[in-house]
Amino acid sequence: MNAMLFSRVFALLLGFAIMVSATAARSADATPDDTARFLAGLPVSPDSPLAPLTKERDWIEHAKTFDSIWADQEKRQLSKIREWSQATLTNRRDTLYYFFSGPDFMYADAFFPGATNYLMAGLEAPGKIPDIAKLRKGSVPSELSRVRTALRTLFKNSYFITSEMGSDLNRTQLNGTLPVLYVFLARTGKTIKDVNLVSITNEGKLVPSTDSDPRGTPKGVHIVFSGADGKAQNVYYFSTNLANNGVASSGFLKWAETFGTGDGFVKSASYLMHNAEFSMVRDFVMKQAVRILQDDTGIPLRYLEQTYDVQPYGTYVGPIPVFAGQYQAKMKELFAKGKPPPISFAYGYRFRQSHVLIATKKDVKAEKKP
Repeated sequence: MNAMLFSRVFALLLGFAIMVSATAARSADATPDDTARFLAGLPVSPDSPLAPLTKERDWIEHAKTFDSIWADQEKRQLSKIREWSQATLTNRRDTLYYFFSGPDFMYADAFFPGATNYLMAGLEAPGKIPDIAKLRKGSVPSELSRVRTALRTLFKNSYFITSEMGSDLNRTQLNGTLPVLYVFLARTGKTIKDVNLVSITNEGKLVPSTDSDPRGTPKGVHIVFSGADGKAQNVYYFSTNLANNGVASSGFLKWAETFGTGDGFVKSASYLMHNAEFSMVRDFVMKQAVRILQDDTGIPLRYLEQTYDVQPYGTYVGPIPVFAGQYQAKMKELFAKGKPPPISFAYGYRFRQSHVLIATKKDVKAEKKP
């Protein structure tokens, strides 16, 4: 074999070896769905590269802990919410606008199951797409523990505390909100199909996220998933400034507007939309949402009553002490006159004396979905 022929054969064999090696590496990657199930303490596919890790004692204890926590959530909260939602929130739209949400897909799914698009936003960054194989050797148990820690306040009180969650999520290798979204999707019985990091241009276009995105660019994640019915659904979570000085130029509301009318959902939102600094996002929600489910931390009653019929549920006792200045006398009157039906679940900051409002636009009838 002459030298030239040998070089060509060697190059072909080398290229083939590289191709085989790359294919093997890709096949060894855990799928997003298996990663989510692993983080949530649920069984993974038998052929998943994560399967051996589920045999280890630390993961088995993690799974047992999550099983117990989730069983408690089902009993105290989620089963009651689903029953109430099925009876009360019958006219659902395909899009849910859930701003000031953090990664709280659990409650979005409980109140509004079956939405085609969940549009969520908060201050917390989405982080990198979780990859268990890239964790430092021996760090998996501590990372799983930190995921549980990041969820402790939501499981206990039905809401996230932004400062706590930011601290919990930023000091981990599995950082950002994505691990939490993964856990909620897996534990609510969803199958993750695709995950992509995305951002929004000033013109309101959704594009792949890059390290060179300008400062202030809404950066997020798009997750495609399905439930038991196999219907394709989407979660969009963005880290973005929802104050006027952020959304006025970020393109976030331009992008969100393309989804048309939908339902609105507000819970434990720190009364931000009571302030003039958040008037743009408040006006946006009122424009796009045919119906809004919220507590008193959402849009003030004086605005809602202009274009919505408002039905109260539960008990209103006013804001918790840290937000005492946000008391609404009109809200007290509404609950006194309306004789609201009770609710059997916790909602928002008042865990033991909760209330919700359903605001439905006076001039628009929601299309009833089968």
